Amino acid sequence: MSRKQHSQWEFGELLDSESESRKVYTVTNLNRAVKSLIEGQLGSVWVEGQITGLRRQSSGHLYFSIKDEQGQISCALFRGFASNVQSLLKDGELVLIRGDVTLYEPRGQYQVIVRQVELKGRGSLQVQFERLKAKLEAEGLFAPTRKVNLPLYPNRIGIVTSGSGAALRDVVNVIQRRYSSLELVLVSCRVQGEGASTEMANAVRRLNEWEGKHKGSLDLILLTRGGGSMEDLWAFNEEVLARAVFDSGLPIVSAVGHEIDILITDFVADVRAATPSAAAELITEGVCAQKGFIEGACRRVFGLTSDKVSNLRREFSHSLHRLKQAHPERKLMVSSQMLDDLNNDLQRLIKRGVDSAEYRLIEINRRLAIQSPGRFIERQKERLSWLLSRLKEASVKRLVTCRSAYEKVYGNILLLSPESTLSRGYSITSDDRTGKIIRDSNHVESGQKIITRLKGGEIISTVARKKS
Repeated sequence: MSRKQHSQWEFGELLDSESESRKVYTVTNLNRAVKSLIEGQLGSVWVEGQITGLRRQSSGHLYFSIKDEQGQISCALFRGFASNVQSLLKDGELVLIRGDVTLYEPRGQYQVIVRQVELKGRGSLQVQFERLKAKLEAEGLFAPTRKVNLPLYPNRIGIVTSGSGAALRDVVNVIQRRYSSLELVLVSCRVQGEGASTEMANAVRRLNEWEGKHKGSLDLILLTRGGGSMEDLWAFNEEVLARAVFDSGLPIVSAVGHEIDILITDFVADVRAATPSAAAELITEGVCAQKGFIEGACRRVFGLTSDKVSNLRREFSHSLHRLKQAHPERKLMVSSQMLDDLNNDLQRLIKRGVDSAEYRLIEINRRLAIQSPGRFIERQKERLSWLLSRLKEASVKRLVTCRSAYEKVYGNILLLSPESTLSRGYSITSDDRTGKIIRDSNHVESGQKIITRLKGGEIISTVARKKS
C-alpha cells in the first residue's frame, strides 16, 4: 500500500462517524496517529515568517513561533542545530527555516522541529558587505570600463583555490571533458577562515609576477571555491583580496559558491561565473563553440547525469525520511522538550515555596514582637540585683566573723610567744658556737661562751667555773 493510500485510509478511519463498529481512541493514541499523518504527509518543509515569543532555555534549546499576517506556528530549535545563527535570533526577526513538521504529544500541539535557519533581514555580515561594496564601488573598482574580455583560446590558466577542495575537482573534470589540452597551474591556498584572504591575494600576485617574468606564460586566473554559508565564503568579501584582484594584470574569473552567492570578488573580477563548473565551461567556451558535436554530447551526458542524480536524490530523500522516523533523536528531542517543561514547573514550585517561607517568617516575627522577652529580662535583672545585695551582706558578715577569730588566735599566740615570757623577767641562754638552747647547767663547761637573751637585748659571757 502506498503512503498516500495509507494516509487516506487513516483519515477515513478517524473521520468515519457512520461506522457501525465505532472505534474510540485514547488521547495518546490519537496524538500518535495525527503525528504519524502529519510527518508522513509533510516531512521536511521550508517556512518563512517573523519570530515571536522567543524563549532561550538553560539547556541550550530555543522555543519560538513564526507568524505572518494571518497565523503563527510553534517551533523548537534544539541545541546543535543552526548554531551559527542561534545567537542572532530575536523577536521580530524575519527568517527562513527548514524543519520537520510534527506533533508534540504531551500538549497535542503541532510544531516544526527546526534544522536550518536563514536570516532574511540585514545581519552583521551583510552590513559589512554592503559597507565595503559601497566603498570599493565609489573608488571605481567595479567600473565596467576597466574589465577585459577573456581570451577565446587559452593555452594555460592559473587556478587559485584549495588543493583538496571539490571546486578544483569540478574544474578539472569539466576542462578534461571539454578542452583536455588546456594546461592548469595551481596555487593551493586556504579559501576560508582567518588569513585565507591574504593567502589568496598573495597567490594572485605570484601568478602576475610569473607572467611578468615569462611573457605569455599565462592567459588568465581562475579564483574559485565551492559553496558554503556566508561565514564560510567571507574571505572573498575581504578588501585585501578585492584590491589584489583589481591590481591584477591578467584577466580574472571569479567562481565562488553557488549561483545565489554574490561576493565582492564577483564585482571586482573581469568575469563572474555562477559555479566552479560554470567557470570552467566559460573559459573553454571559445574552443567548444567550434565543436558542436561535443556540445551535444555534453548536453546528453548532463541530462542523463541530472536524471540519475534526481533519481538518486529522490531515493535518498525517501530513505532519509524513513531513517528519521526511526531515529532515537526524535524521542530525545521530545524528552528534551518535556524536560524543559518540567524544569519550568520546578522553578515555579521553588518560587512558590520561597514565597510561603517568607510569609511564615513575617508571621513569626510578628508573634515574637507581641511576646517580647524584655519583661523577662527586667525581672531577671531585679533578681540579680537582689542576689548581689545578699551576697554583699553575707560577705561582710563573714569577714567580720573571720576577723574576730583571727584577733582571738593572734592574742593567744602573743601570750605564748618568747617575747612575752622575756618581758616577765625571764631569759634564754644558748651556746654561742652552736646556737643550741641550754636548758640544764650540766650542759655547759668552764670557758664555754654563752649568749643570754633578755627583753632589752643579749649578753655574751664566758662560764668561769661550774658549780656542782
